[in-house]
Amino acid sequence: MQRREFITLVGGAAAAWPLAANAQKPTMPVIGVLESGSATSRTNIARSAEFHAGLKASGFVEGQNVTIEYRRAEAQYDRLPAFAADLVGRQVAVIVASGAFVSPLAARAATTTIPIVFLIGADPVRTGLVASLNRPGGNITGVTIFGSEMFSKQLEMLHELVPKARAIAVLVNPKNPSHPVGKIFWQDLAHSIGVPIESVSASIESDFEPAIASLAEKQVDALYVVADTLFGSYAESLSAVLARHAMPAMFTSRQNVTAGGLIGYGGSFTDAHRQLGIYVGRILKGEKPADLPVLQPTKLDLVINLKTAKALGLTVPDALLAQATEVIE
Repeated sequence: MQRREFITLVGGAAAAWPLAANAQKPTMPVIGVLESGSATSRTNIARSAEFHAGLKASGFVEGQNVTIEYRRAEAQYDRLPAFAADLVGRQVAVIVASGAFVSPLAARAATTTIPIVFLIGADPVRTGLVASLNRPGGNITGVTIFGSEMFSKQLEMLHELVPKARAIAVLVNPKNPSHPVGKIFWQDLAHSIGVPIESVSASIESDFEPAIASLAEKQVDALYVVADTLFGSYAESLSAVLARHAMPAMFTSRQNVTAGGLIGYGGSFTDAHRQLGIYVGRILKGEKPADLPVLQPTKLDLVINLKTAKALGLTVPDALLAQATEVIE
C-alpha cells in the first residue's frame, strides 16, 4: 500500500469515529402512556401537572432527559391491546397504564419484562393485577384509588343529601369488567341505606340520555355514578343530561363535580398522579416494580357543587359542608 493511500485511509476512519460514537450514545428513555380515556379528559397524564411534578422530583423532565409516547383508547377498551403491543414494539422503558383497570391488564398481557406502573380505581389484588399490595410481584406496580371500597360511604352521603329519595340508581358501564352490573351486588348496600338500588347502564356517550330519562319511571330520585373512563371523559355531556332531568348525582372524582355534578367523594387524583410520577422516575433509575408496594390514597377529596345543589332545590347539611375539601359556589 502506498504511503498516501494509507494516510487517506486512516484520515477517513478518524473522521468517521465521532459519527460512530454519536450513533452509539444512548437515546432518552421513553415512557409509554397507555390511557383508557381521551386527550381532553381532566385526568389524562399529559395534562397532569402533578404527574410531571412527580417525575421532576425523581430527576426527569419531558423533553430534556425523557420522552413520553401517548396512546389513548378514547373509552373504547377494545383498542387497548393493540396500543399496548405498539408500545412494547417501540421498546419503551416503562409503561404507565391509567384509567380503567383493563388498561394495565392489556399492558401486562403484552409484556412480562417491561416495567408497568398503573393508576386505577379498582382493587388490584381482587382484579388479579398483583399478588398483594406489599409485594406486587412480576413487572407491575402502581397506585390505586380503591373506588369500590368507598361505595357504602358514597351512597350514605348521597342519601344524606337526598333524604327523601324513594330509590337510588347506579350508573355502570357494562363494557368495564370491573363494574358490578348485577343487582345482587347492591342488595346489602340497599339495606344499609334503607332504600332500593336500581341499575342503569351506558357504554357510549349517546346512552346517557335514555339511561337518565328512564329513572323517572323507576321512581329514582338520586344517582350514583360508578367510576369509569367514559363518564370522566364526557363529564360535561353527562352533567348536561343530569341537569335536564334534575337528577342529583354522586361521583367518585372532582372533575365531574367541576363540570356540574352535585357531589364527589374519593381518593385524590392530585396526590395519586404525583405518586405515579415519582414511581415512574424511581423505575427509570433502576428500581424494580416487584420491590415497590402498591400505593393507596393518602388523601380523600369531598367536593360539593353548591350551584348545582341550588338548581336542584337541595339544602346541603352543615355537617356535610364541614367535611368538604372544596366547595364550588
